[in-house]
Amino acid sequence: MNNYMKKVHYTDHRGEDIFFNERGELPSTWLLANWAIYKNGSKYEFVVKPLASFEETRKEKTPEIDEGEIKWKNDTMYKKPESRCNDRCSPGYRKAPNGGYHVCCYDCVPCSEGEFSNITDSEICHKCPEDKWPDEKKVKCVPKTYEFLSYETDILVPIFSVMAILFSAVTLFILGNFIYYWDTPLVKANNRIVSFILLVSILLSFLCVFLFLGHPMDITCLLRQTFFGVCFSISLSSVLGKTVTVCIAFKATKPGSSWVKWVSFKVSNYVVGISSSIQALLCVTWLLVSPPYVDYDHHAYSGKIIIQCNEGSDIWFYSMLGYLGFLAAVSLVLAFMVRTLPDSFNEAKYITFSMLVFCSVWISMIPAYLSTRGKYMVAVEIFAILTSCASVLGCIFLPKLYIIILRPELNTRKIILQT
Repeated sequence: MNNYMKKVHYTDHRGEDIFFNERGELPSTWLLANWAIYKNGSKYEFVVKPLASFEETRKEKTPEIDEGEIKWKNDTMYKKPESRCNDRCSPGYRKAPNGGYHVCCYDCVPCSEGEFSNITDSEICHKCPEDKWPDEKKVKCVPKTYEFLSYETDILVPIFSVMAILFSAVTLFILGNFIYYWDTPLVKANNRIVSFILLVSILLSFLCVFLFLGHPMDITCLLRQTFFGVCFSISLSSVLGKTVTVCIAFKATKPGSSWVKWVSFKVSNYVVGISSSIQALLCVTWLLVSPPYVDYDHHAYSGKIIIQCNEGSDIWFYSMLGYLGFLAAVSLVLAFMVRTLPDSFNEAKYITFSMLVFCSVWISMIPAYLSTRGKYMVAVEIFAILTSCASVLGCIFLPKLYIIILRPELNTRKIILQT
């Protein structure tokens, strides 16, 4: 029967040849078509667009197909669908094995901090240079921003500047009045030379704030801590000298006291000179052994470079601050011991209060200073400088200024010596 069928070959009424192949099968004609569905109003239309056809009898078995004529889902052209386990990894991500059965499947994980990728399906992320940082999408590196107390962009700078100028103006006003009333009993009774030195050193301490503001430079880094340390040590040495003078006066009031011979001796001048010289020696040694310098911190904050002054040696820095604390503590203890002297010539209670404020400010400043970084660390120290200097200025000199300007009748030798 099979051999019979192989011999069948005729032409039908449409003119097409009908025959069986060697397997006893009718040769077929295949049609490859694009079946598309279109919405026309409320109805759908089905369109079949032939793309290629081929017959089994033809020698060429692979039909030629124009891929540009194929319309895929969602009305897109020229984009063949892909069979994938997951979407491609966008720039800013990298491929990571997900531990699945198929090795072609993977997860897309964001680039780590400080890294970027700018191609699709990246195998790895690349680190940005030290002075750059990835943008928000982590597809490119952008320059890091610089952080310091800038005159142009930081709101704290004009605030500190105005405060420093204002306090400096008040100090100059008090100094001018002390010079104008130089020979009055009140100014004489309060050791006018030491008071003059104290006012000048407070003025310089206020002005040294400007060494902490703006872009750090080598010269400002060298000067700002040491200049402040010397100036404020002169202030505290003057306060200590005043306190010692009050203590000697208190001791000399007792009958038969051996302290009487020290009353006319300028002890306060020696106290100021020796105490401030020790601090100056500390600062000079600091500059010679381990001087401060400009430092660029690339790692403290993401995307920022902190421009700051490296103190060179923490030991010398805290030795300078520690010596200031020692002078303040000695002045506080001595002033507290003689606080009960008659009010007419006793300024020990004012010194006591000013040193209490000073110690409170700097004791609270230390943990705040150590817990901050960059410009905020500098801001903490500036605030401590302004506050502590203002406390000494206000507590010691404002009561005297009140008498000099508003109560001149109290500025007489008789009132000053009255007990």
